[in-house]
Amino acid sequence: MAETMGDHGYDYDLIVIGGGSGGLAAAKEAAKLGAKVACLDFVKPSPAGTTWGLGGTCVNVGCIPKKLMHQAGILGESFSDAAAFGWGVTSTGHDWEKMVTAIGDHIGSLNFGYRTALRDNNVTYLNAYGAFVDANTITATKKNGKVETLTSDKFVVAVGGRPSYLDVPGAKECCITSDDIFSKQDAPGKTLCVGASYISLETAGFLTALGYDTTVAIRSVPLRGFDLEIAEKIVGHMERHGTTFMRDSQPSGFEKTPDGKIKVTVTNTVFGGSFDAEFDTVVLAVGRYAVTDGMNLAAAGVEFNQKNGKIPCVNEQSNVPNIYAIGDVLDTRQELTPVAIKAGLRLVRRLFGGGTETMDYDLVPTTVFTPIEYGCIGMSEELAAETYGAENIEVYQSYFKPLEWTVNHAEHDGVAHREENSCYAKLITNLTDNERVVGFHYVGPNAGEVTQGYAVAMKMGATKSDFDNTVGIHPTVSEEFTLLSITKRSGVDASKSGC
Repeated sequence: MAETMGDHGYDYDLIVIGGGSGGLAAAKEAAKLGAKVACLDFVKPSPAGTTWGLGGTCVNVGCIPKKLMHQAGILGESFSDAAAFGWGVTSTGHDWEKMVTAIGDHIGSLNFGYRTALRDNNVTYLNAYGAFVDANTITATKKNGKVETLTSDKFVVAVGGRPSYLDVPGAKECCITSDDIFSKQDAPGKTLCVGASYISLETAGFLTALGYDTTVAIRSVPLRGFDLEIAEKIVGHMERHGTTFMRDSQPSGFEKTPDGKIKVTVTNTVFGGSFDAEFDTVVLAVGRYAVTDGMNLAAAGVEFNQKNGKIPCVNEQSNVPNIYAIGDVLDTRQELTPVAIKAGLRLVRRLFGGGTETMDYDLVPTTVFTPIEYGCIGMSEELAAETYGAENIEVYQSYFKPLEWTVNHAEHDGVAHREENSCYAKLITNLTDNERVVGFHYVGPNAGEVTQGYAVAMKMGATKSDFDNTVGIHPTVSEEFTLLSITKRSGVDASKSGC
């Protein structure tokens, strides 16, 4: 076996507990820097019995299958675009089983690739559940119950999170979550998505686009933490294009009917009245919790948030100096794959490579893959006003329609498939700091691709004049951000006509 880097007497220099995106990145990078590394990964089946391979949430039950199903929905919605451009295309409907199989095959290839990459980088991989005995010792319990004791100089906890269930009768017996929907073998049929999170809205969006009767139950505000104006635009767009929303609604019970459906008792959170509705599938997207329960963090002396199981850290270091955490298990940090990866890489470079760079959690770009996509960087309008004062911010905005959508005049139930001025660009600037851009918001197609580049500019402190001095690429949606001139406070109509 390989030698450890330090003369510490432990089995490993580093043990990474968790084989998701962040954990794998950290394990491989540490090994490249000469550390002797082991990586543990273990997936407990969901209440519905779903499990998956190496790679974590993003690869198996998150970003990757979500975006692929979102793409399937986009393709279906593009049939009317193709017809408008002269293509003789017709849809015979969508084959759910074929899509699930194709996506599953791709994910399987990724699982295999991750195991190969660990081996190629001399990382010891254990499909085992890790739990602390003390600050330098863990037990690794395999599926067959065999327990192995391992010691290490340092640990990185990267166990991620799992979906929460409502604490109401029948929730675990009748409902599924994002752990299950992407590998569901039979078509979901009439579906209820419970929750106002981006996971709920994204799921409802692609299910509607694939042709399923879909309803979203929202207890309070949609997309909490995002820009409120944008959130309402997204919900409005989804409502007009076929998704039903039950506002101020919270399921209070689930029950399986004799004919295999799910009876949902829904309670109005404002007036208190209840009613029953039946669905074929219910998807819960009501929050997530860190899967640290059972890891025996207390035995190692690690402090954690009792409410959500997350670990508070400073520069990814817990209160125990040799135990670190990255990714979704970190308290008060973004639950995003690229954040976990970058934090993991920078951490192990500091630990084993003499690096000094720490993770910067500010101005992290993200995209919500709802039917009309939403990309954002920095502050919402509400947070900017709260932080700097409403009188000290300027909001530039524009409503527009992408050129690619202009030839399609099809309607569905009286609603234009490609609505006028349905896309939106918004920049929020700090008037007291040379109009530095503190918030970027885009609603429209290819939001991730549009948003990513502007994140570089904002990390470099871009001001409104920097945007104005940049020549746009014509005709694109992204050029809209180089042309913004109408402010919200002016009261001028920001809708566009022509290109």
